[in-house]
Amino acid sequence: MSIMEPEIKQDEILILNDKDFCRENLCIVTGCGTGIGRASAIAAAANNLTTVGLDINQVEGKKTCEMVKDLGKTMTFIKTDLTRDEDIENAVIQSASMGQIKYLINIAGIQHIDSVENFPMETYDLMQRLMVRAPFYLSKLCIPHMKKSSNGTGAIGNMASVHAHICTMNKPSYNISKFGLRALSQSISAEGDGKIRSFTVSSGFVKTPLTLNQISAQSEQRGITPEAVVADVMKGKSRIKEMMSPIEVGNLFLFGFSRFSKYLIGGDLLFDGGMVLTY
Repeated sequence: MSIMEPEIKQDEILILNDKDFCRENLCIVTGCGTGIGRASAIAAAANNLTTVGLDINQVEGKKTCEMVKDLGKTMTFIKTDLTRDEDIENAVIQSASMGQIKYLINIAGIQHIDSVENFPMETYDLMQRLMVRAPFYLSKLCIPHMKKSSNGTGAIGNMASVHAHICTMNKPSYNISKFGLRALSQSISAEGDGKIRSFTVSSGFVKTPLTLNQISAQSEQRGITPEAVVADVMKGKSRIKEMMSPIEVGNLFLFGFSRFSKYLIGGDLLFDGGMVLTY
């Protein structure tokens, strides 16, 4: 079983026939510099959407642009600190000048492994600002643009997790943020009259830097080997022992945006290998 982050191959990208997937319509993707955010940006661009990627890491964000270019598509990168309101506001203003904001994918996140009693409050606050407040504020700013589109529709996809369904030890702030994103998606959908849709994607463990980098921390916290972390902790409850690839998750966001998902309103796409619902 490989636990390396895989390359994204063109034939792995889900291409959907949807009249709204066109250059006139724009998709904003946060966390575009690595992992699921990068894969989602590539999937959006591959589906002919004008794509704007946001990330604090300029080097990796521009690398994603090059990966999109290799597919014969284009993407614009805006360096954005999602903990700063002025950066978020500027990113939306710039994006609106490039096309009709129609879709938003909130991916950006970080992880910290500690128990509730030992959790640093400054880290808790940072995680909540990045992973709950920023998606809320981006949604607040993007929804008015979506309503001004030709048919008054738009969709917002939020990256949740199995940790939006169950809580594992030593991840309290992460767990809280993922439950919060489900509530945000449902709140947007409750107000959207079926025209502004929002949904979450809940995956199990994915081959991303965020996941791969926490293996050593989990190993130390639990007193087990890194191999045991993957086999027994991360994949122990999954019926499929291979981690998902980032593009498999990115594809779900584009499916959720498409005409094939018009009834996906406040729902959650749970692709977890059976971790939550089988025993």
